[in-house]
Amino acid sequence: MPSPEQNLEAIYREMDWLNAVIKQVIASYLKHEGHDGRWQDIAAPILDSDKSVYARQVLNWELDLSERLALALALAPHVRPEYLDVLQSSSATTERSFSEFGGYSDKAFNGLIPTGQTLVFLVSGNDPEWRLKALRILSPNHRFQVEQVVQVDKPDERMPQLSRLWSLSDQWFHYLLTGEKARPELSPSFPASPITTTLDWPDLVLNYHLMSAVTEVRAWLTHGRTLMHEWGLERKVRPGFRALFYGPPGTGKTLTAALLGKSTGRDVYRVDLSMIVSKYIGETEKNLGKVFDAASYKDWILFFDEADALFGKRTAAVTSNDRHANQQTGYLLQRIEDHAGTVILATNLKANMDEAFSRRFQTMINFDMPAAPQRLQLWQNAFRDVCALDEDVDLHKIAHDHELAGGAIINVLRYCALKAVNRGSRQVSRDDLLQGIKRELRKDNRTVQLIREQT
Repeated sequence: MPSPEQNLEAIYREMDWLNAVIKQVIASYLKHEGHDGRWQDIAAPILDSDKSVYARQVLNWELDLSERLALALALAPHVRPEYLDVLQSSSATTERSFSEFGGYSDKAFNGLIPTGQTLVFLVSGNDPEWRLKALRILSPNHRFQVEQVVQVDKPDERMPQLSRLWSLSDQWFHYLLTGEKARPELSPSFPASPITTTLDWPDLVLNYHLMSAVTEVRAWLTHGRTLMHEWGLERKVRPGFRALFYGPPGTGKTLTAALLGKSTGRDVYRVDLSMIVSKYIGETEKNLGKVFDAASYKDWILFFDEADALFGKRTAAVTSNDRHANQQTGYLLQRIEDHAGTVILATNLKANMDEAFSRRFQTMINFDMPAAPQRLQLWQNAFRDVCALDEDVDLHKIAHDHELAGGAIINVLRYCALKAVNRGSRQVSRDDLLQGIKRELRKDNRTVQLIREQT
């Protein structure tokens, strides 16, 4: 991994190239000395992916010259703001700064922050063809915005589109300096966040049939690319893989999704439905589109928890709201079907899901309540290396008598650990365990008769 010093050195070389480009573009535009030159003829620094994270990223993205210039321009305010000062020059005719140069400054930052207009000016000058290149870079669908490489905001919503600021995001600046992986941040512009787990694949406790179905998903994540491109399966089937996990809460749906990602080297992003769903027509689709656009550039697993809230059954179109909801569901169906990556939807109630989804899933996996053998293993795994159990605690009987999911068992562990630590001990009594179970059963208004019989 290149050192921060190497990364900064490579960035400084890129800034020197940007400085030369800026001077040439201004000379050409204002017909100064050397105006007959072209900025495209100025040699950009040679990139070596082993020498800097910046070089590696530019090469991996396969950026063309104008995209590389756009990235350098976004980076300039962070490391060489003085190279942009020339863009604040005043016109002798108007005695004002050149509006065609773009840029923005305020009291908090004395230098110039580039805008979309700045990028258009540097890339195109007076050349309409290159102006279209610049506008494509400024598109919301370009990876610079989809992956939150740049922050694109208007200082004022009433200002023109090209007045949007063009500056490298903090997380990407940190990545280019240190090599620490940049991740999109949860926000209205990217309504999803990564989910991880400290557990490993052997810690996943499922019955044989359930584990077989989950292993099928894992096999696709491991070998799907080979099957599609080398075996020619892409000629026969649509790209991507779609799975539905359904079953009661706490049965391992989210954990399984996290472990599928961890065991196959993929990030898993849980979509935040509270940020996705909007009462305004078109906004829900727009918010969801941002997530799919970002995932299209990554090998992520997209995980929709409580998916029936977003992908519920369509109803008879009696009102305009019904029609809007049905159109929204139809859009979501199509977007999932067209996505080339892996999508996992999870719901507690399969019956709430729109029937049209069933034919779009490669697999539908029922995470039912664990049987006694799985419950025993869950109890053993939970308390191992955490707490010691009194001799009269019979986990076999506990597992047999009380139907609890893995999530509920972990809640009992937490309760028992708190009771023990308050006593200054790691020892858990039978009474602690039964009281913890009783608390979990009460959450679902389930009977506690068995508890009373044992106590």
